[in-house]
Amino acid sequence: MNDLMEKTLTSQEIYNGRVVHLFRDTVALPNGKEGVREVIRHPGAVCVIPVTEAGDVVMVRQFRYPFSTTLLEIPAGKMEQGEDPLDCAMRELSEETGAQASKWTELGVVYPSVAYLDEKIYIYLAHGLTFGKTHTDEDEFLHVEKYPLGTVLDMVMEGDIPDGKTQIAILKACRLLGL
Repeated sequence: MNDLMEKTLTSQEIYNGRVVHLFRDTVALPNGKEGVREVIRHPGAVCVIPVTEAGDVVMVRQFRYPFSTTLLEIPAGKMEQGEDPLDCAMRELSEETGAQASKWTELGVVYPSVAYLDEKIYIYLAHGLTFGKTHTDEDEFLHVEKYPLGTVLDMVMEGDIPDGKTQIAILKACRLLGL
């Protein structure tokens, strides 16, 4: 597989934002020529499938600016620099839904857009939920909703949930849970 590797020759930061950092890199291609890669660097994120004892998935509906619409998603959020993914998952679940979980199962990592983004999203399944108050970020507005896991799977398969991380996480959870 080394015959497919590219080596970074130079890297120039184009933009340094609150969430993303854009770089233009010059790379040595496998054929010896040079190429240019534009890469968005991201600190990583988590997503959580919180499943109640009754088999309902706790989800959030929020406005997504790039698409100018509200989307139904599982709870998720950006990791802080150096933050452990499970710690982030616990924090995001509590902030967005008010829930705490007694059992956590790691379901893997998804790379949401491999052509230009280095973000990794860590997926967790959460059981043994207890609920308190939500404490969302100052600029975060959402509604908490619950749906049976089978219904959410149908929504994914019918195209009613376009969010990629939610689709992958629901499919993985359904496979793991034998649905």
